[in-house]
Amino acid sequence: MNRAIQASFDNYMATGDIGVIAICLVMVILLMTSYVSRTRSFRIFMSIIGFLVGASLVNIGCHSLLLKNDPALYNLAYAMHVLYHALLFIVFFLFALYTTVVSGMERRRARSVAIAAAALFVGIVGVDVFRAATGAGFKIVEGRMVICNVNLFTIGYVLYILLLLVLLRRVQNLLYKRVLYGFYGTMAVSVLIRFGQLAVDQSSLTTMTFVFPVIAMLYIMHSNPYNVTLGSVDVRAMEDMVRNMYARKVPFIYLSLLLPDYDSEGKELPDEIRASVRRFSGDYFRSGVLFQIGNGQVVLMVPTRRNPDYEARIEKILESFQRQYRRFRLPYKIVIGESVDEISRKNEYASLIRSIQRGLPENTVYRVGPEDIARFNREEYILSQLADIYNRRDMNDPRVLAFCQPVFNLQTGRFDTAEALMRLRLDEAGMVFPDQFIPLAESHGYIHVLTEIILHKTCKEIGRLTEEGYQIARISVNVSVLELKDDDFCGDINHIIQSNSIDGGKIAIELTESGSEADFILMKEKIEQLRGQGIQFYLDDFGTGYSNMERIMELPFDIIKFDRSLVIASGVGERSERIVENLAHMFRDMEYSVLYEGVEDEGDEARCRGMSASYLQGYKYSRPVPIERLRNFLPKAG
Repeated sequence: MNRAIQASFDNYMATGDIGVIAICLVMVILLMTSYVSRTRSFRIFMSIIGFLVGASLVNIGCHSLLLKNDPALYNLAYAMHVLYHALLFIVFFLFALYTTVVSGMERRRARSVAIAAAALFVGIVGVDVFRAATGAGFKIVEGRMVICNVNLFTIGYVLYILLLLVLLRRVQNLLYKRVLYGFYGTMAVSVLIRFGQLAVDQSSLTTMTFVFPVIAMLYIMHSNPYNVTLGSVDVRAMEDMVRNMYARKVPFIYLSLLLPDYDSEGKELPDEIRASVRRFSGDYFRSGVLFQIGNGQVVLMVPTRRNPDYEARIEKILESFQRQYRRFRLPYKIVIGESVDEISRKNEYASLIRSIQRGLPENTVYRVGPEDIARFNREEYILSQLADIYNRRDMNDPRVLAFCQPVFNLQTGRFDTAEALMRLRLDEAGMVFPDQFIPLAESHGYIHVLTEIILHKTCKEIGRLTEEGYQIARISVNVSVLELKDDDFCGDINHIIQSNSIDGGKIAIELTESGSEADFILMKEKIEQLRGQGIQFYLDDFGTGYSNMERIMELPFDIIKFDRSLVIASGVGERSERIVENLAHMFRDMEYSVLYEGVEDEGDEARCRGMSASYLQGYKYSRPVPIERLRNFLPKAG
């Protein structure tokens, strides 16, 4: 007779198992009132909670039968005792399965772990059932006296702990170390309590020892709390919600609010605005979930089945929003749309919304239509092609076309310079113009490779033109300010020019001024480095956006390009013409050359000639043409 086991049964109190049930219920409540990704690991996690509640109820029931001291109930007590152990060993099996899933273990190895854990479960539970059936294990004699010569549960407990430790060791390179430390720590606490209670002849906390790793799972792996002041969750949760609604064929609507003044890093919405957004998310729709996908951007997603009158609700929320707008007077962009299988399947609502918002004027409410989906799909295709061009880095990529627009030199009376321009020719999109792909390339980090390709093709053509005897002073290439942040920028430019064996003076770089102090410093540094190779620099788009005269004077530009808007302004009246003329005259006095772009007719040409022009560029002379046709404009030597 094992007196320790007898004592542990005598000293049992249901408090431990009741505590397990309470903790599990609290976890379920928390999960139901927060947003949690419904992944495979989450489903395993919920199964663990269910089996722990079941084990606690069975253990309480088993000890309740023992208290009755009724021989007619002994067989039922035996069955419940075996079932209690089986449920806990199932939890151990699920722990092992959970670890393989969250670690992303390779499928073949994960299958081996699952087989090993299942074999251990079958072996231990099989032996337990056999011993209970034959009377060799747990049984009751002489009232409530318990006989159990070998504590099989403790043996199984130790074997499973060893299996889990080996498993965690195997996945240590697949998981963040602090996550591992969390699991190791809670397992250590569980083991100490398990064997500590055996030392004092107790068994009340056995089920509780399984709860501590579960709490670690909840906190480390599945906590996706609401932003309590805004009532939102993050973009990952939005993607998960879309994934689940698409799988269940649940249609939904989405309402996106962007506040541009707060949509930059380091900025947060003021408390008053947070309170207003929080009310919007909860007061107008049933089962809506609010997601924050940017510092100043939130998206509300609402299942239409729960809101059949959603159109009327949208009108109410917009009316309320306009009242708030009159109060805060902050610029906004609102996008409203209905779920589309094509976008749900790819889970690209965040990208779709941002794509639409880029082209929206401020203080606009916009309803998404089929044409927007088609435009977005085209944009995504272009983006995929840009990514492929970037990854290949083929300087002769046939998808990147070199065009150019000849520039008329007033001093020589000839076309001896030009501006290189990019086009893309893609199988599924045809000809794609810069305004469609340059912003995408800049925002995704692909722009420098495009510049390298167009510079390479320009250098090759300059080499051919020179060999054929054409007189070409230089061709300018546009460069994004973003490229200057790359430490290898100057080296890349020099390498391409030198590898094509042309003089650096045959290339000019066009830059657009930036309002950023950091960009100004970078621009100055890069210009000074490349000017030593003979490369000239143009200030592009002067007269648009940000123009700081003091900074312009500090930068060693060679040519100032007056934007088409100044050409138009000069034709509005005598006063406007004099302003433009004085600006151009000032630059010319400071030994800058002035190039007017956007010259479309003889009137434009005549005004520009009288306003200190050195160069003229525009449709009056030629639209952009393939660079191979530039020879049609250039003079030949002699």
